[in-house]
Amino acid sequence: MKKLTVALMMAALTVPLAACGGKGDDKLGSQVEGAADNRADALEATADNLEDQAKAVRESGDQQADAIDDADVNAQAMPAGEKAALVNGSEKLR
Repeated sequence: MKKLTVALMMAALTVPLAACGGKGDDKLGSQVEGAADNRADALEATADNLEDQAKAVRESGDQQADAIDDADVNAQAMPAGEKAALVNGSEKLR
């Protein structure tokens, strides 16, 4: 019984020491986590900017489509290159 008590006491003393470590790994771990958070924040900001750009492209396409409808363009008489330029967004209806 005495050996069991001593063994339990030794185990109880080593657990807190094992948790501390004392090797600086807590600081390094925090730095790694902070750097990863910063990278993730930058990616999220980029995603937000891309989403805004996508909305602007959609809005521009909608406006261009409305302009074409309002102008009552004879699409059959348009050259293929001009139609392709309108479709891919490199040219706007004048």
